[in-house]
Amino acid sequence: MRIKDLLKKQGITLGAAPKSKQDAIDILVKLHERCGNLSDTAAYKKGILAREDMGTTAIGMEVAIPHAKSEAVKAPALTAITVPNGVDYDSPDGAPVKLIFMIAATLDGDVHLEVLARLMQMLMHEDFTAKLKAAKSATEFLNIIDDQETKQFPDEAAAPAPAAAGGYRVLAVTACPTGIAHTYMAAEALAKAGDKMGITVKVETNGSGGAKNVLTAEEIANCDGIIIAADKNVETARFDGKPVLMTKVADGIHKPEELINKIVNKEVGVFHSDHKVAAGEASGGDESFGRKLYKHLMNGVSHMLPFVVAGGIFIAIAFLIDSFAGVTQDGNFGTGTPVSAWFKNIGGVAFNFMLPVLAGFIAMSIADRPGLLVGIVGGALAAAGNTFANPGAVDAIPSGFLGALLAGFVAGWLLKMLEKACDHLPHALEGIKPILIYPLAGLGIVAVMMCAVNPIMGVINEGMKNAVNYMASQPALLVPVCALLAGMMAIDMGGPFNKAAYVTATALLTGASTDPNDPAFKIMAAVMIGGMVPPIAIALSTTIFRNRWTPEERKNGPVNFIMGLSFITEGAIPYAAGHPLQVIPSCLVGSAAAGALSALFGCTLRAPHGGIFVLPTIGNPAMYFLALVIGSVIGMLLLAVLKKPVKE
Repeated sequence: MRIKDLLKKQGITLGAAPKSKQDAIDILVKLHERCGNLSDTAAYKKGILAREDMGTTAIGMEVAIPHAKSEAVKAPALTAITVPNGVDYDSPDGAPVKLIFMIAATLDGDVHLEVLARLMQMLMHEDFTAKLKAAKSATEFLNIIDDQETKQFPDEAAAPAPAAAGGYRVLAVTACPTGIAHTYMAAEALAKAGDKMGITVKVETNGSGGAKNVLTAEEIANCDGIIIAADKNVETARFDGKPVLMTKVADGIHKPEELINKIVNKEVGVFHSDHKVAAGEASGGDESFGRKLYKHLMNGVSHMLPFVVAGGIFIAIAFLIDSFAGVTQDGNFGTGTPVSAWFKNIGGVAFNFMLPVLAGFIAMSIADRPGLLVGIVGGALAAAGNTFANPGAVDAIPSGFLGALLAGFVAGWLLKMLEKACDHLPHALEGIKPILIYPLAGLGIVAVMMCAVNPIMGVINEGMKNAVNYMASQPALLVPVCALLAGMMAIDMGGPFNKAAYVTATALLTGASTDPNDPAFKIMAAVMIGGMVPPIAIALSTTIFRNRWTPEERKNGPVNFIMGLSFITEGAIPYAAGHPLQVIPSCLVGSAAAGALSALFGCTLRAPHGGIFVLPTIGNPAMYFLALVIGSVIGMLLLAVLKKPVKE
């Protein structure tokens, strides 16, 4: 397959004149639609805009490559436009963009990704892009691409060029979140810079099709250092003991010579078991201790949430089935029929992975792959409540969510200390460290630690449950708590405050009883309604108070009705980013009001996610909807007061 197989003549527009980045995206999406590449144009465009929200896809040199992988793509394809007068595309070099390719990628298969990777590498050659911008017809445009592809990749099946006699001086790994565009452009830029400087460079790409041109152990051992230009996690344990420079993938594209010089001139710190610190120093990212804690926590939470959401909804379905079947709400509620028992048991299995996964990925974030064992086992011990006096955890009090957090962080740091201590072992033992020494010693460490702390953490965990139960009998306390947590959902809409509130609610939900009035269900209801209000308030404001928003903001506003009703708070982020002093306070007050009303009305929620899609699992749904409407209207009215009309 070649690039011309993915780009049709009717998918090319020369001399386009978009007035904005949004206009350019609309033109390119319509070209895909015209070529019959899409099964759902709106869904594909949503994917394109979501990728742009992560950071501009303009790469400098007057070029941009918007891209998305989507179920809405029938077959991998390209569209392209030239913009002689340029368009503002938030390019990192500030220059207007004059050449834009839009990639439509399918979710499966990687043959097309190889082709797209070639295009990304070709676009790093300015003489090639200059010819494309000057093309007079679609046929000429395609011929220029085909000629460059033949010239730059004469033999696609050829093996990589062998390294120089002394091996590669500099190694690199490139990766971006989608693994389509920037991954390969950074690789090409680093390789070109190495050729220009007379320095042998090998680059491994971690793209959507998997790792390519993988670095070997021999190459790593013999190189001067490694550059990791990535915006997502890559495997780093293999670089232990070598100088490692960690930076953004964009720096790999725009600053390749500077990065290579830092390695060659030995300006980069050596990467040991304490690699997080070394990487931060090498890249100039002197992170605070609190920031590191947050990153480790979010690594655990992001991996845990799918288990909570899917398992929680399955359990909620079990409760729903028993409700319709008229099963008595006693200790067996949720298992009163064979079907409900199936849903509840499967949901319970997923739920049981929550704490081990949370602790496991926190520890892995701290200590890399060796930390996964200590974290998972520590989380499982926290969930069971094992102690020295009660090693079988018979009738033990689990240390729960707090115990799992402790297991993840402390066990991860202890394993890092173990790794550092093992640096002094004979070199002959290097091979057995990761498969014997770290797992065996790590298991002993976490077992002793958790059996020692579980009694203490269990008492704290039980105390928190009792406090929540006390609040249930004191509406004067429960309502402010629900208002606080609901308001936190709107402060940063997916950030630390939002996640703290959501994790608190889901942690309480996992320990809830079958009592339909359990306060954990009321808190979960308040947290979800707090996350639903911001997008709906934005949508109402852009619909009713239209003069407060630009045409572009008004155009995208109604989508937030759907996002809000689906409990996707992030739909309000673009508006909060553009008008933080007006949007955030308004949404915060609206969410807090909705959370307080939800608690006052006695609304409950057994599912940890879903919005209107889990409506049957909501207790007192009519009043819940009323609380949502009131909170959203409050947010909308405050926006009308705080935000002045814009001038057209």
